Amino acid sequence: MSARSQVMTPRLTFLFAVAGGAAVGNLYYAQPLLDFIAADLHASTASAGLLVTLTQVGYALGILLIVPLGDVLNRRKLVPVMLLVSAVTLVLCALAPTFGLLLGAITLLGVTTVAGQLLTPLAGDLADEAHRGHVVGTVVSGILTGILLSRTISGLVAQFAGWRTIFVAAAAVAVLLAMLLYRALPELEPKTRLPYHRLIASVFAVVRRERVVRWTLVLSATGFATFTMFWTSLTFLLSAPPFEYPVSVIGLFGLAGLAGAVAAQRAGRLHDRGWSLPATGLLWVLVLLSFGVAGLAGRSVALILVVVVLVDAGIQGLNILNQTRMFAVSHEARSRLNTAFVTGNFIGGAIGSAAASVLWSVGEWRAVSLAGMAMSVVALTIWATGRRNALVVTST
Repeated sequence: MSARSQVMTPRLTFLFAVAGGAAVGNLYYAQPLLDFIAADLHASTASAGLLVTLTQVGYALGILLIVPLGDVLNRRKLVPVMLLVSAVTLVLCALAPTFGLLLGAITLLGVTTVAGQLLTPLAGDLADEAHRGHVVGTVVSGILTGILLSRTISGLVAQFAGWRTIFVAAAAVAVLLAMLLYRALPELEPKTRLPYHRLIASVFAVVRRERVVRWTLVLSATGFATFTMFWTSLTFLLSAPPFEYPVSVIGLFGLAGLAGAVAAQRAGRLHDRGWSLPATGLLWVLVLLSFGVAGLAGRSVALILVVVVLVDAGIQGLNILNQTRMFAVSHEARSRLNTAFVTGNFIGGAIGSAAASVLWSVGEWRAVSLAGMAMSVVALTIWATGRRNALVVTST
């Protein structure tokens, strides 16, 4: 039975969302535990920061080298196998006796914990045309929720049971989800047959060939750069006078990001109704207005929380619209399209984080707000220029 003829049930969609959130959450368990880990393994705080960096580097490699295999291998086997491999690397992290070995293990964790990015295009394949946006949006909202909750859960578990326990627990969850997905997924034949070197090269080929992909990648990378610039700068703002909040309080602001998970699901429905491009423009207007409010927020915690909700909802809604529109370009190359999409966002995110530090040193929060407005105007210009031609998907 072909992937096109399968229909995602609500139960399977929920399983995809949970598995995607759990997989991507593996990348963030160490972030709130850097001080715990540094003290336990006799490393400096600066060195502990490498745990976050190397996890992200490993993840970027995994996206590029493993996710394209979703187009040429049976994903009923590939997804559970990757979950099991990530479970092994999680155990290695838990057992690491030295900081150096933990660095190696957590890099491998980044490389192998790509099941979420295999499940997203698979959800697009299994969903019927009329509900693809909603299904993909639900899976992405699960991934976003996993990112948000992983930091909170990690801190709570480490406080009561030590930092190693969270990696053991995550490994057990990965094994359970691997078994559930293997039982739930239909038999899936490869969508195409290519040798590995040509498969990786074709990721770049599809970007060169499809104009709508190139334009969407630029629009999406701009959105993700705006997103990371905002969140990095928000940390600077809340830790400086007059707020001077501790890290534990700053982390609570991230829970407002759950609005982004809800927005992603709703944005998928807009795509299904044929409103993807009009909604993209409206969401960028929302982001523009949000940064305008940010510039006026001053010392008001209430206004800052409003901005957090609006920016997160706007950018995450844009993210799912861009991703779903790219999936519509080619059924056969969805895993490779997702590789290009996530890689583009990764590059945009790195640029946004770096820009935040520069902007803060120049003009602090006001400079960040003005930059966010400027980036929104650039994105709206791209959208207005391409909404009748370059951003329109003409093939499926």
